[in-house]
Amino acid sequence: MSDLRITHIGGPTALIEVGGWRLLTDPTFDPPGQRYTFGWGTSSRKRAGPAITVAELPPIDAVLLSHDHHGDNLDRAGRDVLGTARTVLTTPAGARRLGRNARGLAPWTGTRLQAPGRPTIDVTATPARHGPPLSRPLTGQVTGFALTWEGQQHGALWISGDTVLHGGLRHVADRLSVGTALLHLGGVRFPINGPIRYTMTAAQAVDLCRLLRPHTAIPVHYEGWHHFHEGREAIERRIAAAPADIRNRFHWLPTGTPTRISS
Repeated sequence: MSDLRITHIGGPTALIEVGGWRLLTDPTFDPPGQRYTFGWGTSSRKRAGPAITVAELPPIDAVLLSHDHHGDNLDRAGRDVLGTARTVLTTPAGARRLGRNARGLAPWTGTRLQAPGRPTIDVTATPARHGPPLSRPLTGQVTGFALTWEGQQHGALWISGDTVLHGGLRHVADRLSVGTALLHLGGVRFPINGPIRYTMTAAQAVDLCRLLRPHTAIPVHYEGWHHFHEGREAIERRIAAAPADIRNRFHWLPTGTPTRISS
């Protein structure tokens, strides 16, 4: 089986390359400085651009889109990328809005990526909740993704999507053996909502890794936007205080550089 390579492009956006497949998560390629609204009086400004431009991307086989309705997960330039991919996997509501090549997956349903000369990748949607209990009517549908293929040594590649720690993620730990976890962190919050968080904090990520026991945990979605309230330094402090068995599972990817991951 070919090596797994992951390139963190910025924010939630990562290029996953394995066995000839090129998969892209949550495309965000706009330049910094623009402001985006998220509904219900919330907005944010983008602080940093991507480490790789759209023009520098290789051909994309599939986009794994946690949700389509927030600009920090799918921005204007990112929408142009969707049309170039063979398949876009996302939530059922997102697929209805996007149409074209988008396919909606409800939690714990799946599909297969197949092509001659390449390994078959099974993709399973996993639960995500983009805020506190009962917030889904406001925050909309969000999904994570678990990817499995023949030859994985440590378990599935799992992308959390934008989510807080909740019962659905605990079910992920019960149902999946996770080798590599891409964790959307940042502790997202907005002044209008006070202390309410809309993505995992570092403390929640540590607690989740106690349950998941992934071989490798990779933070993404922690920088580049004004509403991300836990950057790398804060996350590193919390991880440093965790037991060594948990602390040593976390690895940071240099943005823009393909990194080999033991799968």
